[in-house]
Amino acid sequence: MKKVEGSVGVPLIECSNPMRDKWRVRWDVQATDGGTATYMEEEFNHRPTGEEVKSLVVSWYNDCINATILSSFKYDGSTVWLSSENQFNYKASYDLAVQTGGSSLPVTIKIGDEDKPIYKVFNDLDELTAFYTAAMAHVQKTLEDGWKRKDAFDVTPYLLE
Repeated sequence: MKKVEGSVGVPLIECSNPMRDKWRVRWDVQATDGGTATYMEEEFNHRPTGEEVKSLVVSWYNDCINATILSSFKYDGSTVWLSSENQFNYKASYDLAVQTGGSSLPVTIKIGDEDKPIYKVFNDLDELTAFYTAAMAHVQKTLEDGWKRKDAFDVTPYLLE
């Protein structure tokens, strides 16, 4: 799949080469200010079924959700990389701090990016709670927004008679 620029009225599905049975499926069509549109496109070597189209688009949404969780959370103005491993480590640090009444603190967490790393030291439980709660709220909101987008996807325009 690739991101393409084309016309606003581009068909969502079309046979691009009848001799070779090549079909193109397009989704996430976004109009631009210049009268064109950007959209995602995938080519099939057969006429895709509704299930194939839905699977393709849902997989793309899942990739977008994961990318948003991973790299779009900001804390104190800096990006926090929320890989699964980091999420687990943040939860473990938070849980231990709660269980010990804060005696396991301080905890240091790397935020920022590789070029400008920031080592944030959490000295008290309230500060760590604010960080962890914000991170988990970001994950949950991203998941909920993704579920809505996937649930709203209508395969009907892709079903040809």
